[in-house]
Amino acid sequence: MTLAAVVAVVAVMATGCSGAASQDTAPVPAGALRPLTDAEQWRIADAEQRLIKQCLNRHGFTYWEAERPSLAESRTLGYVADDVAWARTYGYGSRIAAKEDRARLANPNLAYRKGLSAERRKAYDDALDGGIDAPEITAELPNGATVRRRMGGCVAEAEKRLYGDPTAWFRAHKTASNLQPLYVPEVMRDKRFVAALGVWSACMRRAGHPYQDPGAARRAARERALRSTSDETFAAERRLAVADATCARGASLAAIGTEREAHYLNALRGRYGQALDTSRRIEREAYVRAARLVGPRT
Repeated sequence: MTLAAVVAVVAVMATGCSGAASQDTAPVPAGALRPLTDAEQWRIADAEQRLIKQCLNRHGFTYWEAERPSLAESRTLGYVADDVAWARTYGYGSRIAAKEDRARLANPNLAYRKGLSAERRKAYDDALDGGIDAPEITAELPNGATVRRRMGGCVAEAEKRLYGDPTAWFRAHKTASNLQPLYVPEVMRDKRFVAALGVWSACMRRAGHPYQDPGAARRAARERALRSTSDETFAAERRLAVADATCARGASLAAIGTEREAHYLNALRGRYGQALDTSRRIEREAYVRAARLVGPRT
């Protein structure tokens, strides 16, 4: 395993490691198959970190759980962001992203692994994720491409503890989370969404921000943040984000977008409904297990 792989485990895996899958989680009924919230997804991630730490400790290694940002700082911004209060404080999140970058670079697990002898480093890698000899699992995406990942060590144990059947979850999740290219173009062409986007754009022009869509506004802010991290630049980012969120609220852009997204996603259920339901059911059960291990972010 490379240093980059260790970073990937910490940053992406939501992490954890222990024994076999818990058998005391009741199946989730079909009526409860809603997508998890950001807060619920992060709780699974934090539980996975806890389990990986416990697992590596059993193997005789030290492991530091990933830093847990506040719930507000953990927010995932969708195409439309209409929380004016959040925008007033965080803008589009450029300083949150910078903080996350610094945390990755300062990840103590990287320094710890680097300080191990060659023999111990290999043992650490094998314990963490099975190393290069870990078995490989595959999933076919809706676009026909195949994705692969190695599945072993404490990462595999953690996922088994949380998800029950990590292979079933991986395959269903990869299908469910890669459907956007199939329905997003339909949403963007939808008459109701296009009309709401026009209202948003007109509102932004009146506010002095002539952007055609939220993506363009966010890209402009991101490009400025890359050129300068000054307080003045961040203040401008916050002003733009506040105008964006205010106009989105006035146009009901998020509500219309969410409804239209659900409509077009539902049209795909004939082919992908089983994967969607399986992914949501397994993730819901994983959340129930995770809630027994770690508290929520605040």
